[in-house]
Amino acid sequence: MSETVYTFCRICLASCGLEVTVEDNRVTKIAADKQNPHSWQDFCAKGRTAHRLIEHPRRILNPMRRVGDSYVEATWDEAIADIAARMNAAIEAGGPDAVGVYYGNPAGFSSSNVIFMNGWLDALGTQNRYAVGSVDQNAMHVVAEAMYGSILMVPVSDVDNCDYFLLVGTNPAVSAWNWLESVPGGWRRALARQQQGATIVVVDPLRTESAEKADLHLAVRPGQDWALLLAMVKVILDERLEHRQDCAELATGVGDLRALVADVDLDELAARCDIPRDQIERVARDFAAARGAMVVTRTGVSLHMAGTVAEWLGHVLNVITGRMDRPGGRRFEPGYVDAIRMSAMVKAKPHYSRLLGREMVAGAHALSELPDEITTPGHGQIRALLINCGNPVISGPDGDKLDRALADLDLLVVIDFVQRESHRHAHWLLPAAHWLERNDLLAFTSNMHDEPYLQYGAKVVEPPPGVRQEWRIFADLAIAMGRPLFGAKGLNGFIKATRIAARVTRKPALEFGPHWIDRLVVATSRKVNGRKIRWRDVISHPHGWVLGPREFGHFRDALRTDDKKVHAAPPEFVARARELLADPLPAAPVGYPFQLANRRHRHSMNSWLNDLPGLHPAGKGNDVIIHPKDAADLGVGDGDLVRVFSPVGEVELTAVVNDRPRQGVIIIDHGWGSRVFDPRGQDAPVSYGANRNLLVEGAPVDPLSQTAALSSQYVGVELISSGDDQAARHEPR
Repeated sequence: MSETVYTFCRICLASCGLEVTVEDNRVTKIAADKQNPHSWQDFCAKGRTAHRLIEHPRRILNPMRRVGDSYVEATWDEAIADIAARMNAAIEAGGPDAVGVYYGNPAGFSSSNVIFMNGWLDALGTQNRYAVGSVDQNAMHVVAEAMYGSILMVPVSDVDNCDYFLLVGTNPAVSAWNWLESVPGGWRRALARQQQGATIVVVDPLRTESAEKADLHLAVRPGQDWALLLAMVKVILDERLEHRQDCAELATGVGDLRALVADVDLDELAARCDIPRDQIERVARDFAAARGAMVVTRTGVSLHMAGTVAEWLGHVLNVITGRMDRPGGRRFEPGYVDAIRMSAMVKAKPHYSRLLGREMVAGAHALSELPDEITTPGHGQIRALLINCGNPVISGPDGDKLDRALADLDLLVVIDFVQRESHRHAHWLLPAAHWLERNDLLAFTSNMHDEPYLQYGAKVVEPPPGVRQEWRIFADLAIAMGRPLFGAKGLNGFIKATRIAARVTRKPALEFGPHWIDRLVVATSRKVNGRKIRWRDVISHPHGWVLGPREFGHFRDALRTDDKKVHAAPPEFVARARELLADPLPAAPVGYPFQLANRRHRHSMNSWLNDLPGLHPAGKGNDVIIHPKDAADLGVGDGDLVRVFSPVGEVELTAVVNDRPRQGVIIIDHGWGSRVFDPRGQDAPVSYGANRNLLVEGAPVDPLSQTAALSSQYVGVELISSGDDQAARHEPR
């Protein structure tokens, strides 16, 4: 007998509503839930095939201990006891920071994983915390904290009223207008506005799918978005095109912006970004004159040495032209949980990395620092590491260096579905629960939707018997290590008491867990449109619940700066901009004439899902896209095998020749090249494509966000063999 369960996808922030057909605890079909009033419009192959990860032939189904070059299954009691003892020993020898953690995207799309993980880390007292955010989104958090007073102050886009879209480093035709905001069907809605007369300008070194639909494509030089945006700020301020009221009443620091642009030369900025001056001036004037307009900056801006300055200047353009909290611009959605207020209640002491003395960003240190923190002796050297649903060797820069460091650990524990590239040195593999196998209430991202919206993510199927949810693993470890979860004395004993009560009464809900937190969050949630939310209302809306119309007027109240104003010119940003202006335009090093760019694919999610059987076409993998003029100079043709190399690594890929990249730029997609191992040692690893991040140096980072230059690394390219030669080798003889 089949049944239908309504839930939502937890792969990205789009959170698409799903209609899932289940038979005998097995998913037989996943479709878009078209009764969902908010979030089904971006439904894609990632959600449609989500159950394939549950059924992966190499899925880890029980704890597995390393024995020699393979693994054997163990009980949870054995796993927890061994890991707890070895981590306690590491702490006794090197202090709390001897234990570290890295967590990836899947952990962030769970309502319980990261909460309990941080509770466990607080129990240990370690600050060696590393996250995937340092790869691509730190700049947004740094700018939000400096300008608005909170790392979670993320403006959302009022797409339906916008007359002028300036999209920088984003490809919403593929990425579905979500990053740290979610606008369901956002690209479709933007194109509808375009049909009504709105202008779309795309700034990107690549002719992306979005650029092809835009009214204007500015093929900026990689890493020089900041120069284009600063030039626009200069034009607007010099020509007095700013919104006088907002510049005077909403923001501080506009005078410092004027001083900055007074010292810059427009022709020099145009040369830096390689966009004609007259085109910059026209775009700036048209943007300032539009009734409703917005600058949207995304991942493509962040992955450079000047990423934070570019992110900041995008926000500056919105502020000085009066686009904040007005129709057609960017607004603040308070959601049903005041995440900004709740995050401000957690007063964590600043922590600086042991070797480089860098402060955390958004609660984590930069992934690029992790290898040296593992291999460099001294008190606080990481000797035990837990990787929580992540693949940092593939996600971050200079993966070979990190791989060598992971091999040096005394203890490497992995929580995941399968054994991936970053897990090949693991001492313990712990099976993760899939989001189709758990309940979720993603309350703390409710302010990132473009309208007041709530949905309870119902569990669809029961997990395999040997699988535990991540929150339970962290609670078990805290208890076994004798360290109080969340640093709260007595909590471990209370948890054990609730477990006994649940077992004796046969009422699982009595056990302390995330369902307690979900109920508490709803009970203490803010009123939305004058209405108090109750738990029974949450459960009675299985398709999701739009809580009311979009509202303006919340932005000023949400500011967490001391003076309740936008700080338009944080001194550290202005100083960094002056440093960039003083430095000559970066020149390609000898032997490395090309800059390495990236692009988004709709059917993958960063460094995971590329290893799912059947998700991509036959012969799946990535390739290297080269501009026809560059290819001719190299003697490379379509289908040839080439070597792409940098000072730290090299990969071999098939060349595709077309004019999507600007000349001097090559494209290699991110997230490929991870092997999926058979932990039982019976079959060879399986992998698709090549890891382009092996080419990226880890040490040079944006000094403000600590993000590596994943999309402007200089590389070389050389021909290995022609496509004809490769075909001849495979012809039958």
